Amino acid sequence: MHLRSFATAALLAALTITSGYAAAPTLTEDGGQPVGDNQNSRTAGPRGGILLDNFHLIQKLGRFDRERIPERVVHARGVGAHGQFVSYDDWSKFTKADLFSSQGKTTPVFLRISTVIHPKGSPEQLRDPRGFAVKFYTEQGNWDLVGNNLPIFFIRDAMKFPDMVHSLKPSPITNQQDPNRFFDFFSHVPESTHMLTILYSDQGTPTNLRQMDGFGVHAFKWVNAAGDVTYVKFNWRSMQGLNPATAEEAAAASAKNHSGMTADLYDSINRGQYPEWELGVQMLKPDQLDDFDFDPLDATKIWTGVPEIKVGKMTINRVPSNFFQSTEQVAFSPGMVVPGIEPSEDRLLQGRLFSYADTQRHRIGANYLTLPINRPQVETVNINQDGDMNMGATTSDVNFQPSAMPDTPREEESYEYSQAPLSSQVVQQRIAKTLNFQQAGELYRSFDKDAQANLVKNFAGDLSQVKNRQIKLRILSFLTQSDPEYGERVTAAVGESADDVQRMITANENVEPTRWTKIELPDAAQADKATIHNSSVAPIRYQTRAGGSAWSKTFTLMPRQSHRYDAALDVRVVDKQVGAAQSVTLGKLVDLSEADGDK
Repeated sequence: MHLRSFATAALLAALTITSGYAAAPTLTEDGGQPVGDNQNSRTAGPRGGILLDNFHLIQKLGRFDRERIPERVVHARGVGAHGQFVSYDDWSKFTKADLFSSQGKTTPVFLRISTVIHPKGSPEQLRDPRGFAVKFYTEQGNWDLVGNNLPIFFIRDAMKFPDMVHSLKPSPITNQQDPNRFFDFFSHVPESTHMLTILYSDQGTPTNLRQMDGFGVHAFKWVNAAGDVTYVKFNWRSMQGLNPATAEEAAAASAKNHSGMTADLYDSINRGQYPEWELGVQMLKPDQLDDFDFDPLDATKIWTGVPEIKVGKMTINRVPSNFFQSTEQVAFSPGMVVPGIEPSEDRLLQGRLFSYADTQRHRIGANYLTLPINRPQVETVNINQDGDMNMGATTSDVNFQPSAMPDTPREEESYEYSQAPLSSQVVQQRIAKTLNFQQAGELYRSFDKDAQANLVKNFAGDLSQVKNRQIKLRILSFLTQSDPEYGERVTAAVGESADDVQRMITANENVEPTRWTKIELPDAAQADKATIHNSSVAPIRYQTRAGGSAWSKTFTLMPRQSHRYDAALDVRVVDKQVGAAQSVTLGKLVDLSEADGDK
């Protein structure tokens, strides 16, 4: 090609590209107004200030400032995808829920999997339960099955949910997650032993999101058209198999790509290798609830020995077109049920019925259910009104019910909840059948030798960081009561005394768990060190001096921590008032939280 011909061709190509811009859609403001300049702010002359009438700039910055909605308190780090659920058969003998009404019945779903405790943007491979929440867009409205990848939970009563989360979240002082804090809490909650055992096993660090199960955790009710009630548990079984990771494998994967689980899920879907889960259902009639040595409505227990029937299959086959609009804005609540599915009397579930929907109203807004990802695929007909971000189209003057007007919506009796008999009196007390340790021991014994060794190592890794020996011995007493070998191995791994563990067990037989008894222990001092300790929950500021010298600069001793010195010294607290000097000799421990601060 001649040089002139090449130049002409280049010019024509440039003109073609330029003309392509002219064909692009016109940029608009949120109100639909076309934008004349999206590159430069309006100013008072070339070097003047930006004008307030530059509404496009103000709108653009204002919207940018508000791009983040409040992070979820729990389940902040998550990923979601679309799919479908297909019923294997007609299950109307047990439930009038439409999605289970016939073989092959297909229902759209959205699945969100998340870590429970760690914040948005944290490594996905950290040890944590995974939320496993499925939104079914049924022909009777939305059903949210909101559970975890582990079959049980730490607590059985919603009263303790805020306390549990606070203990597992970072310290309000250090902003670090601290085993001293959460083991302090769990030392008062013996029913947590089962969940702690499964969490510290390799199941607490799954290799990916496709190769793990999901569980509804709680008992629910299936109700048929005749009003007959069947208590059920929902269990998602991965058709990809299970693939837990060791702690070392999880750390290596995190170092390679801390968002690797999201990448793996999306890559699998985009390759056409759609992950699938079968939904298994365990069933009990109401008169069978008392046939067990545990309470089937206790969320810390699995239903041992109860058969599981596979009722359908979920296939996840589509990556969302926008991560925020789907995964971040999707909102789940276990109270979102359809006719034929009802909550049981499970005390933890009962609290979640309020808490989950309430947090969505706070996090997203009163009209969160009108967002596309949350909106049911059936028409909503009610008289709820107004509120922030209302996108309704109210046309009727009647915003109350009942009304004599013919077009006013009315309730349908066939959709009423089932009736349940009540007895006894209003109480506020622990359930009768606690059985805190048996299933934890059964779980330990079900692991092979390698899995047991990993559990012991993982558990001891965190428990060894606990400074308070009483708390450490209390947790070890739980493990020992679950399985003697289990307790002995973790006790040896953290360097504790098996005799002291047994004394802790004996001292707390038939004792209220939240008021457990401490045992006599020698001070945790080192023979060649002068130890200063803070057993309180607040930092303490102190000064030291040696041999009559001047007082040192001020040091800060954090809660439940110790400072050790190689020589004897004097110490005084200087927090609010200057306290009296105390002598700390080698081999002695002084607890500054008990220091005299009146002088």
